[in-house]
Amino acid sequence: MIATGVQGETAKETQDTHTLWGLTPAQLHARYWKSRGIQIIPVGSPGIEIDKRAELYLLVSRDHLVIMQLHKALDLMCWLNPDLLMIRLRQSEQSEYREVVEARADGQFLRFRREYESNRSKRQARVALTTNPDIAFDWASMEDDSRSWARLRHIIPDDLRAAIRSEGRVYRGDLDIEQAQFVRDLAQEWKHPRTTIGRVNRVGEECWADEDAGETDPSAVTGPIWIGSGRSIPKGKSGVGPAVLWDHPDMRPEPDEIEWRDIEAIQTRPERRIDEAATYTSSLFKRMFDICFALVALAFTLPLYPFIMAAIWIEDRSPFFFGHKRESINGKEFRCWKFRTMYRNAEDMKAQLQAQNQADGPQFFMEKDPRITKVGAVLRKLQLDELPQFWNVLLGHMSVVGPRPSPFSENQLCPGWREARLSVRPGVTGLWQIRRTRADGADFQEWIRYDIEYVERATFLLDLYIIHKTIALIFAALSRR
Repeated sequence: MIATGVQGETAKETQDTHTLWGLTPAQLHARYWKSRGIQIIPVGSPGIEIDKRAELYLLVSRDHLVIMQLHKALDLMCWLNPDLLMIRLRQSEQSEYREVVEARADGQFLRFRREYESNRSKRQARVALTTNPDIAFDWASMEDDSRSWARLRHIIPDDLRAAIRSEGRVYRGDLDIEQAQFVRDLAQEWKHPRTTIGRVNRVGEECWADEDAGETDPSAVTGPIWIGSGRSIPKGKSGVGPAVLWDHPDMRPEPDEIEWRDIEAIQTRPERRIDEAATYTSSLFKRMFDICFALVALAFTLPLYPFIMAAIWIEDRSPFFFGHKRESINGKEFRCWKFRTMYRNAEDMKAQLQAQNQADGPQFFMEKDPRITKVGAVLRKLQLDELPQFWNVLLGHMSVVGPRPSPFSENQLCPGWREARLSVRPGVTGLWQIRRTRADGADFQEWIRYDIEYVERATFLLDLYIIHKTIALIFAALSRR
């Protein structure tokens, strides 16, 4: 349901009247994509500043607000590296009506109204992705009419274009009811709006409230709810999401501005030192350090093996270890060993859960993954499941520090990344493990970024720093238990 009449606001009011955290729905749309390293470029907006620090540009029609998953698009862009990826979005929502809440000016509930839209489930839209700021500028400079997409295809040669179909949700940014639906759906999709909206604070597990919002009891909130300035869920009342409480008109804040450099995990691109890094990563010194460190680590951790194996046996019997094929230096395959943290039928469960994948790349990730055992959750949090990988270090398959080990199927998605990361041994730990944010839509991008950064900057001091940070993270996890 969509609450279009919250404390006196109605669906008849203009877009400027409806704000959340000082932002209009269109501005929220831009912030959402900005949190994923993508700048929204509407057609017919010549005054827009094309920021060259953006990783991608999403070209959209002027009045369209879009929510979609990027897995398929990112995979294709990594593999084909086109100048322009055209995406035909098909509306994934199948309902042919919606329930609307009507309220009086004092916020008193009046009635539910059902609005039918027989053509909503058939709505389609075009969007496009590009890494080229010049193409983004050309798109912004075009007239907003029915021929704009044809003109864009005319500019980019066929051999530099690619096209796919994808599921997504498309909203009319010039209709109040569509704006309300968009923000409500965005509350479900965007788990961490603080990445690009500095004035919001978490309330409970899934609720976000403006810093000038009234007090809301976290225990009274269920599901994703966004609370604007001057709003709150009154004491004694409960809120069930997804829901949005717009800013109070008399307390609307000035929208804050987030620079691209403020959301980058790395403030500046580190100086490339490829030759020196390659000398170090292939040196006898690094190999001897790996062997010595692995022997010491095994000496200290082997006493834990019987207890870990007993816990695994009690919950899900054997096997105690899980070996997965990964690629090492020059693409040589090896079996990477870990303590088993998932149920024995995890692969069958993964096929059923694929639609709930929250990662933006080839890997699979869910915040509450039902495949993970209770013992496995503890082992993963403390990184004890990685202990058997020190045997891989002794055998020369891995290094103590390096890129994350990954299989052939994942390495093929980005040729440049593959060549860089397979020029060194994968590591038990690395930059990605200590710096990743798990931000929406950024995990795969961070994985590539940190792997390549390590290959370009590897030194003994950097290895020591990564080891130190990894140990600190483990002790921090222990202290929280």
